[in-house]
Amino acid sequence: MAIKSIFQAVNDALVEEMTRDPRVIVIGEDVELGISGDTKNLLEKGGRQRVRNTPICESTITGLAVGAAAAGYKVVVHMMYANFIYTGFDAIANQMAKLRLMTGGQLNLPITVLAVYGGGGSRGAQHSDSPHPLLMNLGGLNVLVPATPRDAKGLLKTAIRGDTPTFFFEAIGGGSGEVPENDYTTPLGCAEVISPGSDVTIVTIGSTRRAAVQAAETLTSNGISAEVVDIRSLVPLDHRTVLHSVEKTGRLVIVDEARQRCSAASEIAAMVAEVGFGALRAPIRRVAVPNVALPYAPNAESLLLPTAERIVRAALEITSVRATRLHESHA
Repeated sequence: MAIKSIFQAVNDALVEEMTRDPRVIVIGEDVELGISGDTKNLLEKGGRQRVRNTPICESTITGLAVGAAAAGYKVVVHMMYANFIYTGFDAIANQMAKLRLMTGGQLNLPITVLAVYGGGGSRGAQHSDSPHPLLMNLGGLNVLVPATPRDAKGLLKTAIRGDTPTFFFEAIGGGSGEVPENDYTTPLGCAEVISPGSDVTIVTIGSTRRAAVQAAETLTSNGISAEVVDIRSLVPLDHRTVLHSVEKTGRLVIVDEARQRCSAASEIAAMVAEVGFGALRAPIRRVAVPNVALPYAPNAESLLLPTAERIVRAALEITSVRATRLHESHA
């Protein structure tokens, strides 16, 4: 297996799906240039009829996607940054999410929207949001948050082949990893247990996976067994895997790069409290971004993002281990 970045894995998936199905088209801002690398060389391979730059007008892009999908194309839309979803939201909320219902199932909209999300790159407040909770609330849309190149390729291929509008978030700094070279897909709604544990469950969402794994390693070195679950798909959501883990550990920490109020972490916490309350031995903890815009300054931005240290602190609070123990062990 080759070692690739998330953007390279996405590029592989796009090339393979365009080769497989002539109905797949790619539109968006600077897709011909491929600034992030995920649409690099698509123009040469797919041709100008299937790979097209659009004006920098997100309402036009999302409206065009709805019309093209209704006409029979499988549309991949690149919105560049996730914040730009906001300016294309009318067609997303009032058309993509609702037309299947409003037509009695007669109209499918096979649209996949790609967007880079999250902080850590000092890109300022208008380019650093993680707006997946906003889309989760609409109904009628899938929301995917792959954290590894392997999952990025498999989930994107599944999304493109499906008939449900799907938002696919690409994490900045997702790192590199092994990607199978064969044609494979990854099912939606299936979380991955990264490492088993018995004392606390850490549910990680998208870009927070690396920090969660680091936190679990630190906790293990201090006698706390953490089970790390990568959610991978927010809609559909794998309730069963999360609940099974909490039944085993009795404690839950959820890590989310969205703002804490009405976050995906909040939804998962509510689900566990409602369905799995009897298994809980401690309050649920959320590690998310405070309810403010992310600043440009790197030193200020880093204070707001979920980190391994914040996850460890949350886990210690609910495992009845004083935080001083962790510091003493490194003294």
